[in-house]
Amino acid sequence: MADTQPSDDAPETAAQRRARRAQFLRDLMEARALRDRVQPRRARAARMRQQMRMRTFRW
Repeated sequence: MADTQPSDDAPETAAQRRARRAQFLRDLMEARALRDRVQPRRARAARMRQQMRMRTFRW
């Protein structure tokens, strides 16, 4: 990953940061999908917890 950076002292541009964040979020969603397929019971429990959090959240 360090090869993509031009140098350590140069500040990262907003576009680079957005691209890096988008890649991270894609990887995170892929990992979650894999975990959901491998552990369906745990995934269902996590969905239920998330639904309960959303029900009790006040806008």
